Amino acid sequence: MTTATAERRSMLIDGQWTTAADGRTLDVINPATEGVIGQVAYGGREETRRALEAAQRALPTWSRQQTTWDRAKILKRTAELMRERCDAIARTITLEQGKPLAESRGEVLHSADTFEWFAEEGKRAYGQVIPNSLPGKRHMTLKHPVGVVAAISPWNFPITLQARKLAPALAAGCTIVSRPASQTPLCLIQLFECLIDAGLPSGVANLVIGSANEMADEFLSNPICRKISFTGSTEVGKQLMRGAADQMKRLSLELGGHAPFIVFPDADPAVVAKAAVTGKFRNNGQVCVAPTRFFVHQDIRDDFVSAAVQFTRELKLGNGLDAGTEIGPMFEEKALKQTSTLIDDAVQRGAQLLTGGKRSERFDRGYFFEPTVLTGIAPETRLMTEEPFAPVMPVLDFGRLDEVISAANNTRYGLAAYVFTNDLTVMWQLAERLEAGIIGINDPVPATPQAPFGGMKESGLGRELSHEGLEAYLETKAVSIRLRDS
Repeated sequence: MTTATAERRSMLIDGQWTTAADGRTLDVINPATEGVIGQVAYGGREETRRALEAAQRALPTWSRQQTTWDRAKILKRTAELMRERCDAIARTITLEQGKPLAESRGEVLHSADTFEWFAEEGKRAYGQVIPNSLPGKRHMTLKHPVGVVAAISPWNFPITLQARKLAPALAAGCTIVSRPASQTPLCLIQLFECLIDAGLPSGVANLVIGSANEMADEFLSNPICRKISFTGSTEVGKQLMRGAADQMKRLSLELGGHAPFIVFPDADPAVVAKAAVTGKFRNNGQVCVAPTRFFVHQDIRDDFVSAAVQFTRELKLGNGLDAGTEIGPMFEEKALKQTSTLIDDAVQRGAQLLTGGKRSERFDRGYFFEPTVLTGIAPETRLMTEEPFAPVMPVLDFGRLDEVISAANNTRYGLAAYVFTNDLTVMWQLAERLEAGIIGINDPVPATPQAPFGGMKESGLGRELSHEGLEAYLETKAVSIRLRDS
């Protein structure tokens, strides 16, 4: 196992841990203490180009000489090593990202499941035989790996969001260059150690930590890179779409969200309020599929709000490494200021602040913000029109089915939606009419490796996970054969 401290904080290019060509490094900050927990090598276009070239050299062997069964063994072993090292990786996630240790462990284990799922799904990259229309012809399709892939992911789920790209790409026979968020690279280094120790050949997966703009420019301009898989903001996703046009480069984009959470009068308000608080404040609301607009039927609205406020006030805020912590710090100071701005805007437009609403005064250092519940939200409030990556729960009421569906769909986003009801007819109405790629009905945590993950409208293109996540890294080739006359 590669455990030397200096190596573990370097980039991985062509199987070698390496520093930046110009010696640049970057501090990694603990958001709970604002202290530096380490330094990493920090590269740019040169390192990205070297990594792409290494991936290109590794592609023929990985895609053709390594069978799907060979690749599956490495992915399965990676999953096993992630589970064995779960505590160590989870601790690193908490140190550099801030989320409670229990959430970090859950992230590692979920990501290990993703590797195991695609280890098996890679064996099912089936082509097909197509019925012929002429006696002397035969038709079939074959699956072909896209080629060298670039994977770009953010800081909020640093292991999970890379695993959703690494596992299917490798299973499909692609090679890859991964770019983690600069703020959370240490846990990705540990994940790549698992890949290496599982037997992954040199150059198949490369890890470059560096400037987002420089690396994106190289991915877009270098013809070696045939696909970019990106998770992040809608604005950056649009920039990548424009840049990819020159080479018709394939894209998978998992972008922003603004998920409605709809509660009907037959639901138990206290039970659903508990699920709402848990879902909203997980990772401080810094989740693309987090519920962000809470529509509660007017018949149970008061009971729901009362329970939600009580549960929110009982949440334990603290360092993610401390026992019992349920809410850690926000990711960075800029996020604190953005959250305060959203709340101030809502209050100025008539919203009532029921709990929270400010930076916590209990901590001398760290980016801690009090979980917040608001009511009386005006439609034009920024909380209703912008993606609030923040620990803020705005509660609205509704009376009619058509009314709430219209309000829920009134956004440019369409990633996730949540519905709580025991009425089968209402379930079907919402499942069919909500404009979201992921719909949780009485389920606040719908994501799982075997089900597709992705959005509609400006929430992205394509799907991750499931068999669709594998197809995203495969090309379909049509083969037509003319037989000799017998």
